[in-house]
Amino acid sequence: MWRFVGGRLLQAIPVILAVITVTFFLVRIAPGGPFDSEKAVIPEVKAALEAQYRLDLPLGQQYLAYLSDLARGELGPSFKYPGRSVNELIAAGLPATAELGAYALLVAVLLGGLAGVFASLKPNSAQDYIPMSVAMIGICMPTFLLGPLLVLVFGIHLEWLPVSGWGDMPGDKILPSLTLGAAYAAYIARLSRAGMLEVMSQDYIRTARAKGLPEWQVVTRHALRGGLIPVVAFLGPAFAGLLAGSFVVETIFQIPGLGRFYVQAAFNRDYTMILGTTVFLSTLIVLFNLLSDILAAWLNPRLRAQYGEA
Repeated sequence: MWRFVGGRLLQAIPVILAVITVTFFLVRIAPGGPFDSEKAVIPEVKAALEAQYRLDLPLGQQYLAYLSDLARGELGPSFKYPGRSVNELIAAGLPATAELGAYALLVAVLLGGLAGVFASLKPNSAQDYIPMSVAMIGICMPTFLLGPLLVLVFGIHLEWLPVSGWGDMPGDKILPSLTLGAAYAAYIARLSRAGMLEVMSQDYIRTARAKGLPEWQVVTRHALRGGLIPVVAFLGPAFAGLLAGSFVVETIFQIPGLGRFYVQAAFNRDYTMILGTTVFLSTLIVLFNLLSDILAAWLNPRLRAQYGEA
Protein backbone atom coordinates (compact mmCIF):
# COMPACT_ATOMS: atom_id res chain seq x y z
CA MET A 1 0.00 0.00 0.00
CA TRP A 2 2.83 2.41 0.79
CA ARG A 3 4.38 1.67 -2.57
CA PHE A 4 1.05 2.53 -4.18
CA VAL A 5 0.82 5.82 -2.26
CA GLY A 6 4.40 6.72 -3.12
CA GLY A 7 3.83 5.96 -6.79
CA ARG A 8 0.74 8.15 -6.91
CA LEU A 9 2.60 11.00 -5.23
CA LEU A 10 5.40 10.76 -7.78
CA GLN A 11 2.82 10.83 -10.58
CA ALA A 12 1.27 13.95 -9.07
CA ILE A 13 4.48 16.02 -9.31
CA PRO A 14 4.62 16.29 -13.14
CA VAL A 15 0.85 16.91 -13.24
CA ILE A 16 1.08 19.88 -10.88
CA LEU A 17 4.19 21.16 -12.67
CA ALA A 18 2.35 21.02 -16.00
CA VAL A 19 -0.58 22.97 -14.52
CA ILE A 20 1.79 25.62 -13.17
CA THR A 21 3.63 25.93 -16.48
CA VAL A 22 0.55 26.14 -18.68
CA THR A 23 -1.22 28.60 -16.38
CA PHE A 24 1.87 30.79 -16.03
CA PHE A 25 2.40 31.24 -19.74
CA LEU A 26 -1.30 31.53 -20.61
CA VAL A 27 -1.70 34.35 -18.10
CA ARG A 28 1.38 36.12 -19.41
CA ILE A 29 0.40 35.98 -23.09
CA ALA A 30 -3.19 37.16 -22.43
CA PRO A 31 -3.92 40.71 -23.62
CA GLY A 32 -3.50 43.47 -21.06
CA GLY A 33 -1.49 43.61 -17.87
CA PRO A 34 -1.96 44.19 -14.14
CA PHE A 35 -1.11 47.90 -14.44
CA ASP A 36 -3.25 48.64 -17.50
CA SER A 37 -6.29 50.62 -16.39
CA GLU A 38 -8.47 53.51 -17.44
CA LYS A 39 -6.29 55.86 -15.42
CA ALA A 40 -3.03 56.41 -17.27
CA VAL A 41 0.18 55.63 -15.40
CA ILE A 42 3.30 57.60 -16.27
CA PRO A 43 6.10 55.46 -17.76
CA GLU A 44 8.46 55.99 -14.81
CA VAL A 45 5.89 54.77 -12.28
CA LYS A 46 4.94 51.82 -14.47
CA ALA A 47 8.61 50.84 -14.87
CA ALA A 48 9.10 51.01 -11.10
CA LEU A 49 6.05 48.82 -10.49
CA GLU A 50 7.19 46.26 -13.04
CA ALA A 51 10.64 46.16 -11.46
CA GLN A 52 9.09 45.70 -8.00
CA TYR A 53 7.08 42.69 -9.18
CA ARG A 54 9.88 41.37 -11.45
CA LEU A 55 7.83 41.91 -14.59
CA ASP A 56 10.81 43.61 -16.23
CA LEU A 57 12.71 40.31 -16.35
CA PRO A 58 12.61 38.01 -19.40
CA LEU A 59 9.70 35.58 -19.32
CA GLY A 60 11.91 32.57 -18.68
CA GLN A 61 13.54 34.22 -15.67
CA GLN A 62 10.12 35.18 -14.31
CA TYR A 63 9.06 31.54 -14.57
CA LEU A 64 12.15 30.24 -12.78
CA ALA A 65 11.80 32.89 -10.07
CA TYR A 66 8.18 31.90 -9.53
CA LEU A 67 9.13 28.22 -9.23
CA SER A 68 11.80 29.16 -6.70
CA ASP A 69 9.27 31.08 -4.59
CA LEU A 70 6.77 28.25 -4.93
CA ALA A 71 9.30 25.72 -3.65
CA ARG A 72 9.48 27.78 -0.43
CA GLY A 73 5.69 27.84 -0.14
CA GLU A 74 5.42 31.50 -1.19
CA LEU A 75 2.75 32.33 -3.77
CA GLY A 76 3.91 35.90 -4.18
CA PRO A 77 2.38 39.33 -3.53
CA SER A 78 -0.97 40.31 -4.93
CA PHE A 79 -1.03 43.00 -7.62
CA LYS A 80 -4.58 44.02 -6.77
CA TYR A 81 -4.15 44.20 -2.97
CA PRO A 82 -0.83 45.94 -2.24
CA GLY A 83 0.81 44.83 0.98
CA ARG A 84 -1.03 41.48 1.05
CA SER A 85 0.31 38.18 -0.19
CA VAL A 86 -1.59 35.54 -2.12
CA ASN A 87 -1.12 33.20 0.85
CA GLU A 88 -3.00 35.65 3.08
CA LEU A 89 -5.83 36.11 0.60
CA ILE A 90 -6.29 32.36 0.14
CA ALA A 91 -6.28 31.88 3.92
CA ALA A 92 -8.93 34.62 4.23
CA GLY A 93 -11.28 33.21 1.59
CA LEU A 94 -10.75 29.48 2.07
CA PRO A 95 -12.86 28.96 5.25
CA ALA A 96 -16.12 30.10 3.62
CA THR A 97 -15.35 28.19 0.41
CA ALA A 98 -14.44 25.01 2.32
CA GLU A 99 -17.58 25.27 4.47
CA LEU A 100 -19.73 25.73 1.37
CA GLY A 101 -18.03 22.73 -0.26
CA ALA A 102 -18.57 20.59 2.84
CA TYR A 103 -22.27 21.43 3.05
CA ALA A 104 -22.71 20.87 -0.68
CA LEU A 105 -20.96 17.49 -0.43
CA LEU A 106 -23.24 16.53 2.48
CA VAL A 107 -26.27 17.47 0.40
CA ALA A 108 -24.92 15.50 -2.56
CA VAL A 109 -24.18 12.36 -0.52
CA LEU A 110 -27.50 12.35 1.33
CA LEU A 111 -29.75 13.12 -1.63
CA GLY A 112 -27.76 11.20 -4.23
CA GLY A 113 -27.02 8.17 -2.07
CA LEU A 114 -30.60 7.76 -0.90
CA ALA A 115 -31.96 8.23 -4.42
CA GLY A 116 -29.52 5.72 -5.92
CA VAL A 117 -30.12 3.04 -3.30
CA PHE A 118 -33.88 3.58 -3.49
CA ALA A 119 -33.82 3.25 -7.29
CA SER A 120 -31.67 0.08 -7.20
CA LEU A 121 -34.13 -1.83 -5.02
CA LYS A 122 -36.67 -2.09 -7.87
CA PRO A 123 -34.83 -1.67 -11.18
CA ASN A 124 -36.77 -0.88 -14.35
CA SER A 125 -39.81 0.33 -12.43
CA ALA A 126 -41.28 3.69 -11.53
CA GLN A 127 -39.21 3.59 -8.33
CA ASP A 128 -36.13 3.48 -10.57
CA TYR A 129 -37.17 5.75 -13.43
CA ILE A 130 -38.36 8.74 -11.41
CA PRO A 131 -35.23 9.42 -9.29
CA MET A 132 -32.92 8.67 -12.22
CA SER A 133 -34.84 11.10 -14.43
CA VAL A 134 -34.50 13.78 -11.76
CA ALA A 135 -30.80 12.93 -11.53
CA MET A 136 -30.39 13.43 -15.27
CA ILE A 137 -32.03 16.85 -14.96
CA GLY A 138 -29.61 17.71 -12.16
CA ILE A 139 -26.64 16.73 -14.33
CA CYS A 140 -27.85 18.80 -17.28
CA MET A 141 -28.79 21.96 -15.34
CA PRO A 142 -25.80 24.27 -14.68
CA THR A 143 -25.38 26.07 -11.37
CA PHE A 144 -25.72 29.52 -12.94
CA LEU A 145 -29.28 28.52 -13.97
CA LEU A 146 -30.28 26.49 -10.91
CA GLY A 147 -29.14 29.16 -8.44
CA PRO A 148 -31.34 31.98 -9.77
CA LEU A 149 -34.28 29.58 -10.08
CA LEU A 150 -33.97 28.59 -6.41
CA VAL A 151 -33.63 32.24 -5.46
CA LEU A 152 -36.73 33.12 -7.49
CA VAL A 153 -38.86 30.35 -5.96
CA PHE A 154 -37.71 30.09 -2.34
CA GLY A 155 -36.30 33.56 -1.81
CA ILE A 156 -38.58 35.93 -3.73
CA HIS A 157 -41.94 34.20 -4.29
CA LEU A 158 -42.19 32.07 -1.13
CA GLU A 159 -39.85 34.25 0.98
CA TRP A 160 -38.68 31.22 2.95
CA LEU A 161 -34.92 31.63 2.68
CA PRO A 162 -32.39 34.48 2.35
CA VAL A 163 -30.95 35.01 -1.11
CA SER A 164 -27.46 36.26 -0.23
CA GLY A 165 -24.84 36.29 2.50
CA TRP A 166 -23.08 33.59 4.46
CA GLY A 167 -23.70 33.18 8.18
CA ASP A 168 -25.43 36.53 8.56
CA MET A 169 -29.04 35.28 8.72
CA PRO A 170 -30.64 31.94 9.63
CA GLY A 171 -30.96 29.68 6.61
CA ASP A 172 -28.69 31.64 4.29
CA LYS A 173 -26.48 28.56 3.72
CA ILE A 174 -29.28 26.33 2.42
CA LEU A 175 -29.75 27.69 -1.10
CA PRO A 176 -26.01 27.91 -1.94
CA SER A 177 -25.43 24.38 -0.66
CA LEU A 178 -28.36 23.01 -2.67
CA THR A 179 -27.25 24.86 -5.80
CA LEU A 180 -23.67 23.63 -5.61
CA GLY A 181 -24.49 20.09 -4.48
CA ALA A 182 -27.33 19.34 -6.89
CA ALA A 183 -25.19 18.24 -9.85
CA TYR A 184 -22.96 16.08 -7.66
CA ALA A 185 -26.02 14.55 -6.02
CA ALA A 186 -27.15 13.49 -9.50
CA TYR A 187 -23.79 11.86 -10.24
CA ILE A 188 -23.75 10.10 -6.87
CA ALA A 189 -27.30 8.82 -7.46
CA ARG A 190 -26.28 7.17 -10.71
CA LEU A 191 -23.05 5.78 -9.25
CA SER A 192 -24.75 4.35 -6.16
CA ARG A 193 -27.51 2.80 -8.28
CA ALA A 194 -24.99 1.11 -10.58
CA GLY A 195 -22.89 -0.10 -7.65
CA MET A 196 -25.87 -1.46 -5.76
CA LEU A 197 -27.23 -3.28 -8.82
CA GLU A 198 -23.89 -5.00 -9.32
CA VAL A 199 -23.61 -6.03 -5.67
CA MET A 200 -27.22 -7.18 -5.38
CA SER A 201 -26.57 -9.79 -8.08
CA GLN A 202 -23.65 -11.37 -6.20
CA ASP A 203 -23.78 -14.85 -4.69
CA TYR A 204 -23.33 -13.73 -1.09
CA ILE A 205 -26.45 -11.54 -1.39
CA ARG A 206 -28.46 -14.53 -2.60
CA THR A 207 -27.03 -16.54 0.30
CA ALA A 208 -28.11 -13.88 2.79
CA ARG A 209 -31.60 -13.92 1.37
CA ALA A 210 -31.68 -17.72 1.45
CA LYS A 211 -30.93 -17.58 5.17
CA GLY A 212 -34.17 -15.68 5.65
CA LEU A 213 -32.75 -12.25 6.46
CA PRO A 214 -35.18 -9.36 5.97
CA GLU A 215 -34.53 -7.32 2.84
CA TRP A 216 -33.55 -4.20 4.80
CA GLN A 217 -30.83 -6.17 6.61
CA VAL A 218 -29.58 -7.61 3.33
CA VAL A 219 -29.25 -4.09 1.96
CA THR A 220 -27.83 -2.32 5.02
CA ARG A 221 -25.57 -5.06 6.39
CA HIS A 222 -24.32 -6.74 3.23
CA ALA A 223 -24.92 -4.69 0.09
CA LEU A 224 -24.20 -1.10 1.07
CA ARG A 225 -20.49 -1.49 1.79
CA GLY A 226 -19.71 -2.91 -1.62
CA GLY A 227 -22.37 -1.00 -3.50
CA LEU A 228 -21.13 2.40 -2.36
CA ILE A 229 -17.47 1.83 -3.31
CA PRO A 230 -17.92 3.82 -6.58
CA VAL A 231 -19.37 6.67 -4.52
CA VAL A 232 -16.42 6.61 -2.12
CA ALA A 233 -13.99 6.72 -5.04
CA PHE A 234 -15.91 9.73 -6.37
CA LEU A 235 -15.93 11.71 -3.11
CA GLY A 236 -12.33 12.89 -3.33
CA PRO A 237 -12.53 14.47 -6.77
CA ALA A 238 -16.08 15.62 -5.97
CA PHE A 239 -14.99 17.67 -2.95
CA ALA A 240 -12.07 19.15 -4.88
CA GLY A 241 -14.45 19.93 -7.74
CA LEU A 242 -16.87 21.58 -5.33
CA LEU A 243 -14.11 23.85 -4.06
CA ALA A 244 -12.95 24.68 -7.58
CA GLY A 245 -16.47 25.09 -8.94
CA SER A 246 -17.90 27.22 -6.17
CA PHE A 247 -16.95 30.52 -7.83
CA VAL A 248 -20.24 30.89 -9.70
CA VAL A 249 -22.30 30.05 -6.61
CA GLU A 250 -20.28 32.45 -4.47
CA THR A 251 -20.89 35.20 -7.01
CA ILE A 252 -24.65 34.51 -7.22
CA PHE A 253 -25.17 34.43 -3.44
CA GLN A 254 -22.51 37.04 -2.51
CA ILE A 255 -20.46 34.65 -0.40
CA PRO A 256 -17.10 36.03 0.84
CA GLY A 257 -15.06 33.03 -0.27
CA LEU A 258 -12.06 32.26 -2.41
CA GLY A 259 -14.06 32.69 -5.59
CA ARG A 260 -14.41 36.42 -4.96
CA PHE A 261 -10.64 36.93 -5.10
CA TYR A 262 -10.24 34.61 -8.07
CA VAL A 263 -12.89 36.35 -10.18
CA GLN A 264 -11.49 39.77 -9.37
CA ALA A 265 -7.98 38.53 -10.17
CA ALA A 266 -9.12 37.39 -13.60
CA PHE A 267 -10.60 40.82 -14.39
CA ASN A 268 -7.63 42.73 -12.99
CA ARG A 269 -4.89 40.49 -14.47
CA ASP A 270 -3.61 39.74 -10.97
CA TYR A 271 -1.05 37.22 -12.18
CA THR A 272 0.08 35.90 -8.82
CA MET A 273 -3.46 35.52 -7.48
CA ILE A 274 -4.57 33.58 -10.55
CA LEU A 275 -1.49 31.36 -10.41
CA GLY A 276 -1.63 30.85 -6.65
CA THR A 277 -5.30 29.90 -6.61
CA THR A 278 -4.84 27.55 -9.57
CA VAL A 279 -1.85 25.84 -7.95
CA PHE A 280 -3.68 25.55 -4.64
CA LEU A 281 -6.81 24.03 -6.16
CA SER A 282 -4.81 21.69 -8.41
CA THR A 283 -2.92 20.38 -5.40
CA LEU A 284 -6.22 19.81 -3.57
CA ILE A 285 -7.63 17.88 -6.52
CA VAL A 286 -4.57 15.61 -6.64
CA LEU A 287 -4.62 15.11 -2.87
CA PHE A 288 -8.33 14.28 -2.68
CA ASN A 289 -8.00 11.90 -5.63
CA LEU A 290 -5.26 10.06 -3.77
CA LEU A 291 -7.27 9.91 -0.53
CA SER A 292 -10.36 8.58 -2.33
CA ASP A 293 -8.28 5.88 -4.07
CA ILE A 294 -6.81 4.79 -0.74
CA LEU A 295 -10.23 4.67 0.91
CA ALA A 296 -11.71 2.73 -2.03
CA ALA A 297 -8.85 0.23 -1.85
CA TRP A 298 -9.44 -0.21 1.88
CA LEU A 299 -13.15 -0.91 1.35
CA ASN A 300 -12.53 -3.36 -1.52
CA PRO A 301 -10.74 -6.55 -0.32
CA ARG A 302 -9.60 -7.43 -3.86
CA LEU A 303 -7.98 -4.04 -4.39
CA ARG A 304 -6.50 -4.15 -0.90
CA ALA A 305 -4.89 -7.50 -1.63
CA GLN A 306 -3.65 -6.26 -5.01
CA TYR A 307 -2.03 -3.16 -3.50
CA GLY A 308 -0.64 -5.20 -0.64
CA GLU A 309 1.16 -7.48 -3.06
CA ALA A 310 2.44 -4.60 -5.21
